[in-house]
Formats: sequence, structure tokens, C-alpha cells
Amino acid sequence: MSLEVDVEHVRGSFRLQAHFTAVPGLTALFGRSGSGKTSIVDIVGGLIRPQRGKVVVDGQVLVDTACSLFVPTHRRRIGYVFQDSRLFPHLSVRHNLLYGRWFVRGNGGAAAKLDHVVDLLGIGHLLDRQPDSLSGGEKQRVAIGRALLARPRVVLMDEPLASLDEARRAEILPYIERLRDEAGVPILYVSHSVAEVARLATTVVIMADGKVTAVGPVLETLPLVDASDGGSVLDAMVSRHDTAFELSVLTTVAGELQVPRLNVPQGAPVRAYVRARDVMLSLRPPEEISALNVLPGRVAAVTPVAGAQADVRLDCNGALLVARLTAKSVERLALAPGRPVYAVIKSVSFERT
Repeated sequence: MSLEVDVEHVRGSFRLQAHFTAVPGLTALFGRSGSGKTSIVDIVGGLIRPQRGKVVVDGQVLVDTACSLFVPTHRRRIGYVFQDSRLFPHLSVRHNLLYGRWFVRGNGGAAAKLDHVVDLLGIGHLLDRQPDSLSGGEKQRVAIGRALLARPRVVLMDEPLASLDEARRAEILPYIERLRDEAGVPILYVSHSVAEVARLATTVVIMADGKVTAVGPVLETLPLVDASDGGSVLDAMVSRHDTAFELSVLTTVAGELQVPRLNVPQGAPVRAYVRARDVMLSLRPPEEISALNVLPGRVAAVTPVAGAQADVRLDCNGALLVARLTAKSVERLALAPGRPVYAVIKSVSFERT
């Protein structure tokens, strides 16, 4: 299945122009607030009729302004998960889940899928409870399940973690990962969190001022983001656990890294997110420092950014690593393409892929 979007829409002084294709997996719409992310999912979901363009899902045209075609929302078979769960308070969890069947012609096997969706989201113990007795994370899992039971061809998720605290976010993230890996349909996921996108996305669509500025795999695209918490994504594997110091040792193309012990088995794949501001550079191998992770590399590019800073992009044995330094540090170290350096990594966020 695939989702093709090619639309333009003007609302007041804001102009949206978006063109991209999403395939099974999780495509993150990433950008600052007001960049047009929610407008895109509302157009795909049928909540906004664009002034020009086309939306095609799995070969079926949902919108084509050239011939005035506009399929209404209830006929699109699109699952929509909002920031708040929007569960029906008078229905049990089971009946909230099964409400999705009303949007499918006939039962279409939806009842047979209930067990699979319940297992996928880990909500079997919640089926007989009422929504007001659930935590925020539990409510969002039920909302996702309701969307899946409508047998959607596309799932839209508009910042589904925005209303949750850190603990509830940590609770629901693994279930979104399972959804990404097992649902078999495109997921369009709105976020302005770099760390969230680094963990979840397979493809990233970067938005700025109503325009798509970049589209591509997360490992290649996310480092292009010019944001205060920009950084790099590295694929890694747990090679062993150091039980004496409660550390996990991971292998990446860039080299070996040590992090606080991860609750994952040896050999498990993980995805690492390294914030640019958490990388220091040295011209010589550093000695007697507290940082456990030092990776050799070469400067690939130096790009000035706002606030007298610069992003220094490093080639670490083929892996891309970004360090955000002051312009003064760049000049003092005479950093230029080709110069060998050592990246001292102060903090790393590792998540399962």
C-alpha cells in the first residue's frame, strides 16, 4: 500500500504546498508548530478539502481537484488517532474497540482481528473497563486499537504523545513501534520532537513554513534538521552487557559505545540518537576524561547556524555524526573538511528499533 500526497491549500496568510509518497512503515511529518503538519493529515483524512491537488491511497483517488473528486471522510477507511484519545465515555474498552467496525462494509473479518489487535497493543486486561478508569497511555492504546479495527488503509497519528507525561510516553512508544512493524499500512505521524522521530520513523518529511523541505530515510534526513535539539541517528546492536558497571556495550559502524544498561537481549538491534549539542570535538585522542564514548572521524562539512554557532558534520567510518559548536571553537580548532578529529559524546539516547 502507498499514500501519495500532492496538494496546495491557502488559509488566511498561510500557504501549504506538499508533495511526497508514504509507504508501509512510519512516515513522520516533522517541523515546528505552524509548519503545516496537521493540515496535511487533515487533508488526507478528509477534514480539509484542499484548493488544488490530489491524494491517492493504494491506487484509489480520494481527492482530485482537477475533476472535483472528494471522497467523504467516512468512506476513506483511514484510521485517525488524535492528541487526546476521544474515547466514548459510556462504552467499555471492548465496545470502544469494536466501534471501528461501523466504518467497514459488513463485518469484513474485524471481529476475527480483535484478538490480534488486543495482543499487539497489550490491552487484554482492559477490555471490561470504562475509559475514565484508564491512564493516558492506556487510553491512547485503546484509541489506536479502535482505528486499526476499522481496517484502515492508512493510519494518521497527530502528535499522539503530546498530552502524555514522560512515563506515559515511555509506556506507549513500544506499542507504536510494534504498530509500525506489523500493521502493514502507511502510518503518517505528526511530531516536532527530534528524539521521538529518531526512535519511530522509517521515513521523515521535513516541513517548514508550509513547504516540504526534505524527504528521505530517517538516518539520512533527520541530521538535516536545523533545530536546537538537532542531532544524528545511528543504527547499533547490543554486543554485550557489562554487569559489573551496569552498562551495555553496543556496536555501530562508527565504533563501540557504552551506555547505561539496556533491558534488551544481546544481539538486539537498537537505534541511537545523539544530540548535536552533546558532542565535543578534540584534535587529539582525549585522555583521562569522564566520557566513555570517543569516536574517531573526519570533518565532512561545517555549516554556520543561528546564534554564532556551526554544525560540524563528521564522517565516522561511513556513519554521519553532527556536533554543534560555537563559531569561535570552529575557528580555534581550524576545523575544515578533511581534518581528523575525535568526537567526545557526552550523552546518548538508545532505543529499540
